[in-house]
Parts: sequence; structure tokens; C-alpha cells
Amino acid sequence: MTSVTDTTCGVRTLLVSEELAGQRTDRLLALCFPDLSRSRIKGLIEAGHVTRDGAVFREPADPARAGVTLVVDVPAPAPATPVGEIIPFSILYEDSDLIVLDKPAGLVVHPAPGNETGTLVNALIAHCGDSLVGIGGEKRPGIVHRLDKDTSGVMVVAKTEKAHHALSEDFAARRIDRSYLALCWGVPIPARGEYEGNIGRDRRDRKRMAIVGHGGKEALTRYSVLRPFGGYAALVECRLATGRTHQIRVHFSANGHPLIGDPVYLRRIPAVARKCPSETRDAALDFPRQALHAARLGFTHPRTGEALLFETPPPEDFQTLELQLGSD
Repeated sequence: MTSVTDTTCGVRTLLVSEELAGQRTDRLLALCFPDLSRSRIKGLIEAGHVTRDGAVFREPADPARAGVTLVVDVPAPAPATPVGEIIPFSILYEDSDLIVLDKPAGLVVHPAPGNETGTLVNALIAHCGDSLVGIGGEKRPGIVHRLDKDTSGVMVVAKTEKAHHALSEDFAARRIDRSYLALCWGVPIPARGEYEGNIGRDRRDRKRMAIVGHGGKEALTRYSVLRPFGGYAALVECRLATGRTHQIRVHFSANGHPLIGDPVYLRRIPAVARKCPSETRDAALDFPRQALHAARLGFTHPRTGEALLFETPPPEDFQTLELQLGSD
């Protein structure tokens, strides 16, 4: 077996031995060329970029036969559809495989209708430049997980297809160490506990998620009250056993403790706000976003196997609100 060392593009050649024969061709090629994921291999086969004994081969599931020669011609990554934009963000760690950053509140992660530009993806394309070797044939960063626009904190982004695949598997298998800090209305009882309930789209408002009795996806949030504030608010740490859209925000709202400032799940002034001194109440009610920060992220480096752990303090607006809540 021979292969090129350039992982962005080029030709890889495999002579199938007796020991390798019998496996699905896409699985075999992914095994022999680990810089390419199996889904990427399958796409290359179906697009006509693989030959078997000189003839174009388009059947990913066909068993590989001993003695045949498979050639994979990986095209150069296409330019990313989003354009690079110079947008500042704090980098915690970076190497050829991935980048870990502290996302500021207010920054959308991925382009979408209404937010086609000015996103983290645009910023990463500009920052990483040629160090992005391509995800799925396109020169773009691999978004492994997301934070809501107005949630701040630690994120990891893949720069290669192999890293993207490995990190995505670790997130799906819940092998990631991550925790959040939140300021919520009221003080959860008990001080350490769990919120659970399947999460799906709210039938009355498709922009919201909700606890649903039928369907949805199972969700479990473990929390600890770190600091109560006079019975009217609390600083809590949240650890996710699952990773559903708006999970912390939905679980805390459904259990009577919506996050301070949440524009989606805090629809009215909480009754406990009456317990606040007026200046503290005004500061909390005027907080312009959900008070949620991804404070900790630990994972295994997909290439080196090293255990990495990153922690960041909440941004200034969160810390100021926390001081105001605790000043009475």
C-alpha cells in the first residue's frame, strides 16, 4: 500500500491483500487512509473519484477483492462558501488539528438566513487561512458543537476532517468534560440535583424548544447551586449529560428558574423578583442576554491522545451582574 503525505488532496493507492479482502470498500479505504473519514470516502466513490483496476468504481458497499488495486484521487478542497472576515476572538489553544477559543457573547457561530456574514465561521476562515485543510472537500472549519449567539465561552473547532470526525464521535458518546455557569431566577431546591425531560420544538412557537411528552430527544442536566442570592437568584453550575438545543435554558425555565436575561424563555417578570432590592432587580431585568457561560471544556486530542482541559471566567457583564446580585 502506498499513499501520499499531503492530506488535503492527491492520489492514494491501495493493493488489496488477502488479509484486507472481504470488507466493504468504503470501510477498508477509511481504515487504510485514516485522514479521510468513511463518509468522505463514500462521497468520493459516489462522485467518481475512485478507480478499481483502472475503471471508475461507484459502489461503496462492494466487498474488496484480493489483488485489485484501488486508487483514490482526492481533489483539492474547494473554497469555502462563507468568506473570511476579520473578527476578533480570544484563542486559548491552536495547532494543525484544531483550535480552542473563548467565544464572545453576541457572535453567531454559523452563517444562516439573517446572519450570512459576521459569524464565527467567517472569522475562523480569515484567521486560519491555509491551515484549514478541508472538511468534506471544502476549505472550512469543522463546527463540532455550537453555543447560542448570546452564550459566551469555550468552544473547540476542527481544522481537519480527521479531527472533526473524532471530536464529533466523542461529543456523541458523551466523552467530553464540559460545564456551564448560569445566573437564574430563584434558588433551585435541592442545591444539587438533576433536571430531565425530552426536548423538542414548542408546538405553539417553532422558535422555542420545550419539554415534550411525546417525541423529542432525551435530555438530562445536572446542576449545583454555587451561590444563592437572598432567595431571589442563584449562581449555578450545569453539567450536560446530553447536548440538546437550548437544553439548560429549557430545563431551568420548565422548573421555575429561568435564566436571567433570557429573551426566549423568560416571558414575564418572575415573582421572586419582588424580593430584590430595586436597583438589583432593575439590573437583572435589564440584562440584555441569557446569563449563560460555557466555562469548562475537556477532551482528548484526536491525534496525540493528550487530555486537554480549558477553563475561562465569565465575561465582564456576567461578573458585574453577579456582583450586583450579591451586594445586598
